[in-house]
Amino acid sequence: MQLGSSHHDDFDFPIEKFEMMLKTNEILFFDATEFENIIGHYIDSGRLALAKKALKLALDQHPKSVNLLLMKAELLSFEDKFEKAMDLLESLKSLEPNNEEIYILIANIYSKQDLHLDAIKILKESLNFADDLLEIHSIMGMEYMFLEDFENAKQSYIKCLENDESDSTALYNIIYCFDFLNQNEEAVQFLKSFLDRQPYCEVGWHQLGKIYFEDGLFEKSLESFEYAIISDEYFIGAYLEKGKVLERLKRYKDAIECYVLTLQIDDPTAFAYLRIGKCFLKLNEPEKALKHYKKALHEDPLLDKVWLALSDYHVKIKDYKKALYYINKAINIDEENVLYWKHFAIINLELDNIKDSAFGFKKSLELGNYELETWITRLDILIELKHFKDALQTLKQAEVFFMDFAELEFRYAGVYFELGDYKNSKLHYNRAMQLNTHYNFVLNDLFPSFKLN
Repeated sequence: MQLGSSHHDDFDFPIEKFEMMLKTNEILFFDATEFENIIGHYIDSGRLALAKKALKLALDQHPKSVNLLLMKAELLSFEDKFEKAMDLLESLKSLEPNNEEIYILIANIYSKQDLHLDAIKILKESLNFADDLLEIHSIMGMEYMFLEDFENAKQSYIKCLENDESDSTALYNIIYCFDFLNQNEEAVQFLKSFLDRQPYCEVGWHQLGKIYFEDGLFEKSLESFEYAIISDEYFIGAYLEKGKVLERLKRYKDAIECYVLTLQIDDPTAFAYLRIGKCFLKLNEPEKALKHYKKALHEDPLLDKVWLALSDYHVKIKDYKKALYYINKAINIDEENVLYWKHFAIINLELDNIKDSAFGFKKSLELGNYELETWITRLDILIELKHFKDALQTLKQAEVFFMDFAELEFRYAGVYFELGDYKNSKLHYNRAMQLNTHYNFVLNDLFPSFKLN
């Protein structure tokens, strides 16, 4: 490359000037700050090859620039060259022992290597001279979060808020920590104190409303969301949460109005249409409900809860084939959802698809749906299919969760009888009769040959 002439000085933007230089194979001069902006631009856009090229040229022109050397350490860190990056940062640290950016980068490298305690230690050192305490405490909070030390994380984010009470990210993280520590009462007191100082903080009211909602204090929750809306009339989240509270209070028309407002303030969301549909269903207006479910589907065909709602709607009108079609759609989106498999099993039972129903209950049990009703329904299907060995295995699994239940003991008696193990059959029959004779109808219904014997 050759040094470019002064006719290039009329470039308005360093990025354009730099890229023109690359095309013309000339070397143009940039001051250190311009190089920092160029390199930062390429890093932010993920174009690391160009960032490295710019950095090389920058250090050729400004070999002693600490900020450029910091960028070099950052690029080394991106490439997981931690040892080289750390050597460079340690040498910079000896030159500028009070440069907080050096400490932040060292902490970042420790963090990338899961050395979170080391990261916290170096950050604590920087607190003695750092100008931007907010950033230091914020990074420390994240490091504590990585360690699942939520108490110390909370304290770090509280210090962020002390430095800047408009820091909504810190406020969200504080409430997250309170929630993880099951400190709802403390969270409420913290938010009340904060809102006394910042009465128009919509995030604070929103978070307070969510806590009241979780605690079942719906009137207080409603009031909090209304204050959030007063603080910011375009706060979509507050309208949505207010709608949910109104649903709990069975004020379905008011809830619909709330959800409709969100559609007017911003782009329509599948969630709002879904909630409106559910409200219309509660108001016994199924056609309007179906219309809004389909609108929700149009907005987001991958929102599995819409497919579930459509399935439930068709179950209620006893159109089980369509209900099965829709629940299969939900399962295709989230095949690990226990509720969907249980619905799948029940719908197939209504359609007399016994094997599919058995499979659905099996999946729901595997995924953690350990309700007694689920075990019993699966058992009865296996017995109807005469899969007695599978039924016995299922009984043994159910017994882990429900020991000494007559409903299971009578089924044990029948299954053992069908397998020809009369000794165990009699043992479980006697135990069942001691527990609750009311359930002896199980033998009549499921094992008629037992009664004959």
